[in-house]
Amino acid sequence: MTDTSFRANLRRALSGAILAGLGFGLLLTPQSADAIMSTAFLQSRGAAPAPSGARALCQQYDWACATSQAPVQRVADEFRLIKAVNSQVNRAVRSIDDKRQYGVAENWALPTKRGGDCEDFALLKKYELIRRGIDPQRLLIATALDRKRNPHAVLIYRSDQGDYVLDNLTSQVKTWKSTRYFFLRMQDPAKPSRWMNVFRGA
Repeated sequence: MTDTSFRANLRRALSGAILAGLGFGLLLTPQSADAIMSTAFLQSRGAAPAPSGARALCQQYDWACATSQAPVQRVADEFRLIKAVNSQVNRAVRSIDDKRQYGVAENWALPTKRGGDCEDFALLKKYELIRRGIDPQRLLIATALDRKRNPHAVLIYRSDQGDYVLDNLTSQVKTWKSTRYFFLRMQDPAKPSRWMNVFRGA
């Protein structure tokens, strides 16, 4: 599902909602629906180059840049599956940086028996969720600065309600705003082989 279809669906839902407890039927306007939607989803700020370690990602793992070629059957209780995979991968994989494992600063790859770093966790989560039936265009790797403003990578799950973060630093699946990270770049949901700037913090 593309950003455009997400935008249309969310606008229709929010525009028809009634604000509870006001005692009168005040409907959200399209403008207010857009404002809420813009905080729920990471928005494109223009095209961006792929992170240095991800420049050969699509050749190395074609599924990492896959798009849906046909309508995808939605997985029942999708969010429960997202949380389960996030927790399982976090428990199963040891944390080891690329310098220790490969002798280079950045090498995006699935974790080895020794483990992996943040982007390796994100890749494995994306692989497992695609394998279990989640639409690959809902699973987008993003780079960010964490709360200590260290470079970090996570997997974004683009739900109908907003963008959620699967993070190797916690087994809680949070909205992007709740992480208090500053997001830099993300795979383009329309074409995950491309990257886009997001430049967004809570």
